[in-house]
Amino acid sequence: MKQNNLKTWFKSGAPGVWMSGGAVAIAIIMTLGLLAVIATRGLGHFWPADVIETDYNIPGQEARVMLGEVVQLEEVPRARLAASGLPVAEEGGEFMTRELLKVGNRDLFGADFTWVVGEWLENPRTPAGVIVVERREWGNFYGYLVDVKQDGQVVASGDAAWPALQERIARVDDLHAQLVRLEKGDIGSINHGLERLRLKTRKLELDGKLDAAAQASLDAERAELEARYKVLEEQLVTLHQQFNRDSMTVRASDGRETEIVLGKVVRAYQPNAMSTLDKMGFYALKLWEFVSDEPREANTEGGIFPAIFGTVMMVLIMAVIVTPFGVVAAVYLREYAKQGVLTRVIRIAVNNLAGVPSIVYGVFGLGFFVYVLGGSIDSLFFPEAAPAPTFGTPGLMWASLTLAILTLPVVIVATEEGLARIPRAVREGSLALGATKIETLWRVVIPMASPAMMTGLILAVARAAGEVAPLMLVGVVKLAPSLPLDGNYPYLHLDQKIMHLGFHIYDVGFQSPNVEAARPLVYATALLLVVVIALLNLTAVYIRNHLREKYKALDH
Repeated sequence: MKQNNLKTWFKSGAPGVWMSGGAVAIAIIMTLGLLAVIATRGLGHFWPADVIETDYNIPGQEARVMLGEVVQLEEVPRARLAASGLPVAEEGGEFMTRELLKVGNRDLFGADFTWVVGEWLENPRTPAGVIVVERREWGNFYGYLVDVKQDGQVVASGDAAWPALQERIARVDDLHAQLVRLEKGDIGSINHGLERLRLKTRKLELDGKLDAAAQASLDAERAELEARYKVLEEQLVTLHQQFNRDSMTVRASDGRETEIVLGKVVRAYQPNAMSTLDKMGFYALKLWEFVSDEPREANTEGGIFPAIFGTVMMVLIMAVIVTPFGVVAAVYLREYAKQGVLTRVIRIAVNNLAGVPSIVYGVFGLGFFVYVLGGSIDSLFFPEAAPAPTFGTPGLMWASLTLAILTLPVVIVATEEGLARIPRAVREGSLALGATKIETLWRVVIPMASPAMMTGLILAVARAAGEVAPLMLVGVVKLAPSLPLDGNYPYLHLDQKIMHLGFHIYDVGFQSPNVEAARPLVYATALLLVVVIALLNLTAVYIRNHLREKYKALDH
């Protein structure tokens, strides 16, 4: 009886349903678990952890004071520590604790991180007076504030030093914002204008049209720009003098004192004296800095906004390029091409293109788009810039075109499947009412197939946003803080190199000189890349669902 029930259960298909449901549940759990690990390790980096001060007593050596954040704890075999040359006693347990401390002060100690044996740390404490100084160079400084100086003269010390320091850091932040606006905005615009005049002069020379009147006009325009530059240069010198006016004296854990110019300081804070609410506010500030600021310190500090902007801009341009080409190709194959051997071969080729390694597309983009097409554009339209390339070098446009070629098969296949699902009666009804074939396609067939087109675009965006290998050859670089979109004509600079989140992860994770500092940023950037792809896809999904509801009535 039980055996018959078991056979009936298998024949009903219930085991397959349970297996499919279990597989989906496992996949969801693994995905959420991976995202949780990435989020924990990445987002935890921005929390202002307490700074401990402890005595490090290595057997046989004089004890020394250490100051820093505990980053990682692990247990290692005692024999392994002994083999590394540490004076580890033979008696004791099999394992000992090893801690990774972020001690900062790279200019004094030579490294930001150091491993210590946990059993040798004595008398740990968290003094409220410890300060953490985020610097534009040399990483963080951990120590104690001694005094604040203005033009080399002490203006505050003791209990009055900390409020004076915060007041002057706020002043320096305002000056830094003015410097950035002046250098990147006004002076950058003038430099762009001078370069435009240089190229215009060279073009007139090549065309034989540089007469006295044209030269006088160019000289007058150049003189105006140079006069504006001199005024801005005086402002720049004044701002730099004010920017480097203040400094502070700080004392490290080993007693050494050093002077730090406040112009090199991003912020200073006392994590041990901060309340939970203060730490939450600081955490939100650091997260905002991460997504809105430019990178610094070999991409291991600051933000990644240029990488976010470059990724989104490249994907949007790719979508604008790949969608019409993919739709036109699919419409021709499904609606116009004779269904024969040649058409089947083309479909097989398109399907096989989806499996070509992405680096092959990168080599193709470098060889054809950059060298052949870009070089031809330079020789035809930008001879005045020679020998410096304009489009004959990797840039945003070539990166977008390479991704468009890479994702084109996905859009073609998805669109063609959508066209195939539209009933033949719909086409015949439109033709019977007097519409031409092109009108039927444009007003009936393509609108009904638009959800399938959006599905192809979603898949294309998901693949393109995560690609790295081909982009390394056709336009993505390690550091490009200047955005390809600005206020200078032609506003969108398709010839400019960009940053990309995927390449940023690779660079920070595998090319960074400061591995320990880079590791949490790898997790944070990876999480941000997932969020960016999800937002792009959700936008496309919303559009697809809207189109599906709009044309649902035509399906029946």
